[in-house]
Amino acid sequence: MAKITYVEHDGTEHVVDVPNGLTVMEGARDNGIPGIEADCGGACACSTCHVYVAEDWVEKLPAKEAMEEDMLDFAYEPDPARSRLTCQLKVSDELDGLRVQMPEKQI
Repeated sequence: MAKITYVEHDGTEHVVDVPNGLTVMEGARDNGIPGIEADCGGACACSTCHVYVAEDWVEKLPAKEAMEEDMLDFAYEPDPARSRLTCQLKVSDELDGLRVQMPEKQI
């Protein structure tokens, strides 16, 4: 299980325990975290679960696969270094302490 901090655009923080095996997106959905819409349900077919990963976590996460890179082109104000789709981040003990911030809106 990993403790993940989800930060809304206005700075409101939600710290939740997310079970291993789920995705960061599923952790947000299951805990009612606003700002992650996940319209496609986690199929990497939209960009509505886009977040900005805390800078100190960028290098700790697995590299983006081509499909995620392509979908980030449709995200609201993507950051080449920090933007990730939460449906592509599988939770494990190694993600304990992860901080993600939602963009102003999802498109």
